[in-house]
Amino acid sequence: MADGNSFLVSARKYRPTTWETVVGQKSITDTLRHSIESGHIAQAYLFCGPRGVGKTTCARIFANAINGFTTDQAERSFNVFELDAASNNGVENIRSIIDQVRIPPQDGQYKVYVIDEVHMLSKDAFNAFLKTLEEPPKHAVFILATTEKHKILPTILSRCQIYDFRRITTRDIANHLLYVAGQEGVLTEPEALNVIAQRADGAMRDALSIFDQMVASSSDGVTYAAVTQHLNVLGHDVYFNIIDAGLEGRIGDMLLQLEEVVAAGFDAHHFVTGLGQHLRNLMVCKDEATLSLMEAGVSVADRFGEQARKCGLHFLVGAIGHANEADQQYRMSRHPRLLVELMLMRIGSLEAVSAEGAKKK
Repeated sequence: MADGNSFLVSARKYRPTTWETVVGQKSITDTLRHSIESGHIAQAYLFCGPRGVGKTTCARIFANAINGFTTDQAERSFNVFELDAASNNGVENIRSIIDQVRIPPQDGQYKVYVIDEVHMLSKDAFNAFLKTLEEPPKHAVFILATTEKHKILPTILSRCQIYDFRRITTRDIANHLLYVAGQEGVLTEPEALNVIAQRADGAMRDALSIFDQMVASSSDGVTYAAVTQHLNVLGHDVYFNIIDAGLEGRIGDMLLQLEEVVAAGFDAHHFVTGLGQHLRNLMVCKDEATLSLMEAGVSVADRFGEQARKCGLHFLVGAIGHANEADQQYRMSRHPRLLVELMLMRIGSLEAVSAEGAKKK
């Protein structure tokens, strides 16, 4: 990584500047690229989706592409105007844009107005914007970006082409982090990158921010041990031990493992969600056709496969059901610790109940 004052966060340094470098949004980038090539450029677009998935990035790439600008040309031009509606949400801000729209571009064919967090605009600002959005000059293109599409007026939605950006998959994020690490000369462990990708919850920007933190906090590279400690994440061993004990009906050992987790400072709810994720990975390992859905690194894939072979379908479905029920009820429970212990008791009883049912038949 760069040192001193020249340091630039990875989210900015490796921000995509071409369609090919956008991660995890291929269907959208292909559609936008084809619309430019065919000359079907709309007057207004709405990019929706969670934070950190590439909405503003794609807006900038689109603005450059319709004008035929390279990245260097775009930096020198005044064809792209960005407005953060979270802090500029009044009528006067929109009127300023309306006044600018009338002036044709000095370079290129289009002036592009990117309004981020557009749902934050006031109702009066939306109303002032309607007429311009419906009948803008031929040289003007509006790209609205939002994380909360449901808050936007239907009259605005009806005037836009809508693109729904999806969360980026864990695998795509991990692969991109591996690329960044290679460019920066940082040693990494695959499972460490997978944990970062899972914690980012589909947001590339969040993943790169965590990656930067890990690089800054360790001189040994990005290791699994360091990431789990830094992010306060339970290691895989805990969940493998819990499931092994559950298969053998060792409820006492399961409760003791929970006590160790809580005593180490981990939140019991975090334990429940982690167990649910572990059980899901075991379920997708049961069938080769669903192996690609497993959200775990290659280094532990064999362990998941081995444990999955021990688990019957009845056990896994029942355990996932109990974990999901505990997750849903946790925040409303007056005795959350007892709720989690009851979940473990039920999981640890599944095999015994199944055996008793088989005997009766």
